[in-house]
Amino acid sequence: MDQQIHWYPGHMAKAKKAILRDLKLVDIVIELLDARIPYSSKNSDIDHWTTKPKIVVFNKIDMADPIATTSWRVFAEQKHPVILLNAKGGTGFKEITDVATKIMSEKMARLRERGRIFKPIRAVIVGIPNVGKSTFINSYVKKTIAKAENRPGVTRSNQWIRINKNFELLDTPGMLPPKIENPQVGVNLALTGAIGYNMDNNALAVKLLETLMQNYPNLLIQRYKLESIDKDSQKLITDIAKSRGFVLRGGQADVNRCSNIILEEFRNNKIGRITLELP
Repeated sequence: MDQQIHWYPGHMAKAKKAILRDLKLVDIVIELLDARIPYSSKNSDIDHWTTKPKIVVFNKIDMADPIATTSWRVFAEQKHPVILLNAKGGTGFKEITDVATKIMSEKMARLRERGRIFKPIRAVIVGIPNVGKSTFINSYVKKTIAKAENRPGVTRSNQWIRINKNFELLDTPGMLPPKIENPQVGVNLALTGAIGYNMDNNALAVKLLETLMQNYPNLLIQRYKLESIDKDSQKLITDIAKSRGFVLRGGQADVNRCSNIILEEFRNNKIGRITLELP
């Protein structure tokens, strides 16, 4: 396995230039993270681009382990305000507006004292691909403005969205760092569908099962109706394939089909609420 994963399509380099250009127009940075992988879904380069106030949003909390999410929130709140969000379910948006207003209250008061005309708070949304920025936008304004799909690279350009008369958002494309040096980060991003990866789906499913066997054995047993998981993860895929009827001619287990199904069920939250990493 390569120690560095190079995943930097041309549109990301272009998007970075646009974000750096537009940062001077905003008051606040809203960084979306995937609650299942808060560390792996963070683009640390963003911290070096600006010193403007930042709100960290853990999205997809409905898919993550709530106990792990609480641990991550406590950890992250040492540096920035943290909001838990279920963009699809529509919970957490009022808190974002309230926190942004509180952050800007002193500046807005100074402007009023000087007789300056009130301007809406402007915030930029940043995050890696497939972290849910488009769903975030559409749920916030309660209509479809941004194209949302369960795959990376859909948003390709910056666009301003008016939430209300007091709040405007700048949507941006998903951004990854040019190199991903930690192989496990690459695996986590691939498991959640943020990037492709130089592993076939069988190897990726094995990695997922190893994590579930260690941290979520009961969810694994319940979902796949297993009597035991005290076995090699590759053997476990074979057993799941046979129990599901994924069998090739000659009685051989169709592990490729089974691997695809396991990954799909994880990404669609059918196995259970799972977090892949802890603080």
